[in-house]
Amino acid sequence: MDWERDGSRYLSSIMDIGELLLVHGAEVNRVEDTISRLCGAYGFVRSDVFTITSSIVASAMAPDGTTITQTRRIKDRDTDLGKVELVNGLSRRICENPVSAEMIQEEIRAIRDMKSISEGMKLGMYMLISSSLSVFFGGSWLDGLAAAVSGMVLYGMLRQSAAMKLNGIVQTMMCSAVTALAVSLLVRLGIGTHPDKIMIGNIMLVIPGIQLTNSLRDMINGDMISGLLNMSEALLKAVSVAMGFAVILLVGGGG
Repeated sequence: MDWERDGSRYLSSIMDIGELLLVHGAEVNRVEDTISRLCGAYGFVRSDVFTITSSIVASAMAPDGTTITQTRRIKDRDTDLGKVELVNGLSRRICENPVSAEMIQEEIRAIRDMKSISEGMKLGMYMLISSSLSVFFGGSWLDGLAAAVSGMVLYGMLRQSAAMKLNGIVQTMMCSAVTALAVSLLVRLGIGTHPDKIMIGNIMLVIPGIQLTNSLRDMINGDMISGLLNMSEALLKAVSVAMGFAVILLVGGGG
């Protein structure tokens, strides 16, 4: 193998796998471990991987002493644990039976292009979860109906703001404020009687629970920098959610 040429191609494909994991919600320790194992499977004698929530840096040393370093900047992240599971399965298969870089790219494209659930299904889930949690926390069936409608508004706002590529904190605050305004209007129209119970159902949809959990796991695994960054972002998002709802209530929207 020409390590200077082919080694770069294989490391690039390995970095694609690590990027897929990080983008779709995997914790830092999993990303680093996967990249290190794949480097070993392809004959690199040493690999050093550093990952935070927004970047992956990997250096791999070939048997002839050639060292290859690549960096990936991670700008957008979401949560799709189905894709994380698929990537995990792919990495295990590659470790057991290494394939060509072209084959890896085909598998990666298949995972990237895999369609998630339909928009209608996502909208229905937002409405169902909002209404269920509203009733669970003490709301009436009318509150549950209002929560379903405001959950639909929240989903629409999240989709629209994502298309506009807004900053995550600004996006969360804006969507929360518009949803709180929708709740206030619904209550004034007689659809629902307890705005606080309705809003609880909506708030639970945008609380960054998985991100906070991953930050704690990172810190427990010794990845303090990534854990603290992830926790800071999760706490900022939680504060922005609270501020979005609070602004509408403070100006009289909750009346």
